[in-house]
Amino acid sequence: MRHSHFHHHGHPHHHRHHPHHASAGGDWFSGPPDGGGRGDADGFGGDGRGFTRGRRVSADDLQLMLLGLLEHNPSHGYELIKALGTLSNGFYTPSPGMVYPALTYLEELGYATVEPDGTKKRYHLADAGRAHLDANRERLALMFNRFKHIAKKMDWMRQAWSGAPRDLGPEGEDARTGWLPEFVQARQAIRRALLERTDASPAEQRRIAAILARATDEINAKPCA
Repeated sequence: MRHSHFHHHGHPHHHRHHPHHASAGGDWFSGPPDGGGRGDADGFGGDGRGFTRGRRVSADDLQLMLLGLLEHNPSHGYELIKALGTLSNGFYTPSPGMVYPALTYLEELGYATVEPDGTKKRYHLADAGRAHLDANRERLALMFNRFKHIAKKMDWMRQAWSGAPRDLGPEGEDARTGWLPEFVQARQAIRRALLERTDASPAEQRRIAAILARATDEINAKPCA
C-alpha cells in the first residue's frame, strides 16, 4: 500500500511561496478526532485493508522527516525515499516529484546543504536544520512512531489474513511485530467501546474523558523494568 497525497500547512516563519502547495484538507498525521478514520490506520478496528484512504502528509511533515533522516545519515534523494518506504513498510513512499523539491526548499531555507557526488547530490543536515529539529523533536518522534506502528500493523494483518500460525517469542509476543495478542485485543476493545459511545450525552462524555485521561497517565508513566 502506498500513500501519495500531499498537503501544505505553510511555514509560520517563512512567507515565500511553498513548492508543494495543495488544496486544503485534513493531514495524515493530525487525523480525525478519534485517531482512526477511514480504514482505521491508528487503531485496530475494521479489516485494516483500506487505511491509506483519505490520508495526507503535509509539506512540513515531509520536510521534518527528511531532516530527521539526514541527521543520522547524509543521503541522496532516492535513499531518503527508500528509507521512508522501509520505515512504514511500504505504507508511505513519496515520489521523487515530492521529495526533490522538498530537499531544494530545505536547502533554500539553510536547513540542508548539498555535496556534489558525481552526477548526483548528497544532502547533509545544516546547523539551522538541526536547530529546527531540536525545536520539533516530540513532533518528529510521533510521526516516526506512527509509521513504525503502521508497519507493524501491516505485518500483523498480513499474518492474520494468511492463516499461518504466528512465530512467537519467549514472552508469547509475535516475533515479527513484538506485539502480544492481549495488547492488540485491548486496543480493539477500546476502539469498539468508543465507537459504541459515539452518541453519548455530555455527562457520559466527561466520564469517558476522565477514564481515558487516567489511562493515558498510566500509559505514559515509567514502564516496569
